[in-house]
Amino acid sequence: MMPRAVLALLMLVALPLWAVEPKDLTWSEMIPPDAAPEVPNMTPLHDLSKMSDALSAESAPAAKQDMPNAPVVNSLDGKNIRLPGYIVPLEVSEEGRTTEFLLVPYFGACIHVPPPPSNQIVHVKSEVGVKLDELYQPYWIEGALQVKASTSELADAGYQMEADKIYAYELPE
Repeated sequence: MMPRAVLALLMLVALPLWAVEPKDLTWSEMIPPDAAPEVPNMTPLHDLSKMSDALSAESAPAAKQDMPNAPVVNSLDGKNIRLPGYIVPLEVSEEGRTTEFLLVPYFGACIHVPPPPSNQIVHVKSEVGVKLDELYQPYWIEGALQVKASTSELADAGYQMEADKIYAYELPE
């Protein structure tokens, strides 16, 4: 039988391992409860009456972000979280992997539709990254969330993260 002191020491060593389990975070939890309601931009992205000139429609300037300075939840700073979302590449390695990207709550954000408010965007950096041909699906991103604004060509983000883990999001059975 193990002495109580050794057992207590083992419990103290193992406790931090339990504490680092990331907390599942939802996108709505990244908006302060007292924040003003977000009103989506209702301006059409492309003038469909001019479909004959599709090339110019696709090369039009990116849609303007509605709320580039949306309020954030400061209590999330430093929290180890797990957040699902879609990847919008910012940097791509020679191996065809995006190692710096925006994590957004819906597919096509920042590319085909206006960017969400900055409190709905996380600027993520990752050593391993994700293959560009796998960006159509959602991912779980795990790591310590920072309440820290950043600006990119595509949108302003209210949060940042150095990803510890990135893996495909799958619906529970």
